[in-house]
Amino acid sequence: MIIALFANMRKRESYTIAKQITHFLQEKKVTLVSRDDEAQELNIPPLSSVEPSAIACLISLGGDGTILRLIHHFPHIEAPILGINLGHLGFMADIPLSDLYPSLEDLVAGQYTIDERVMMEGTTFDGSRCLAVNEMVIHRAQNPNLIDLSIHVDGIYLNTFSADGIIVSTPSGSTAYSLAAGGPILAPNLNAFVITPISPHTISNRPIVLMPNDKIEVQYLSSSNPVEITYDGFSRYSMSSNEIFSIAKSSRTFKMVNLKRIDFFSTLRTKLGWSGQLRYSQLNHQADERD
Repeated sequence: MIIALFANMRKRESYTIAKQITHFLQEKKVTLVSRDDEAQELNIPPLSSVEPSAIACLISLGGDGTILRLIHHFPHIEAPILGINLGHLGFMADIPLSDLYPSLEDLVAGQYTIDERVMMEGTTFDGSRCLAVNEMVIHRAQNPNLIDLSIHVDGIYLNTFSADGIIVSTPSGSTAYSLAAGGPILAPNLNAFVITPISPHTISNRPIVLMPNDKIEVQYLSSSNPVEITYDGFSRYSMSSNEIFSIAKSSRTFKMVNLKRIDFFSTLRTKLGWSGQLRYSQLNHQADERD
């Protein structure tokens, strides 16, 4: 079994944990590789020494942002990702340090499933293309006022949003920027996109969930400065007045390791501080008494 380990070697905590994981997995007879510029520090072979198709899993040390960078920087590696959370909220990096070694035990023993998640592709006015795991964002950038964005779905007019911008997110991205802007939480295995306006002028402008096979076209109507397009918070494009940015489901997907000991709803309760656990336990107790 070959596992690629990705850690931020400039951060002491990440480096220390990477060394511990390396020692633990090598004792389990797992072959480890790492980025070519970091492999020597961990005393393991470089990533370039193995075929991408031979890699069974990627282990990411950090938060969701680390996973996003990993997917964008190594698109040729299609192995599923296990995220060890060294950050804060992390919904994709859902393994807490307190559960590190039991999770690694399950990984080596094959006690997991693989979630294949939808990605989106954006096309600019001039034909440039970009991929996103979490979201595409059209934002007013340097404009001091709200901007007008017209939305068409499969050629049918949806609405014109007067807002700071809009977010078009995948289910994976629904717990990121879209959530902060008031969007709904989508289960990560759904095939759907959600459009969330950013600070809309009219409070009746609400998020809307769409099928991912729908083509979304966003036209910038305001005669102001160019607006900014970002994908997953990375590279940026600009869009001038009357130009159109198209968003559609990508033919590419990405994969996440889903350990049986970790579930999405418990991650939500923990990360968002939900307090429904006591009532849930009482209901279960009452059901047990009836049985």
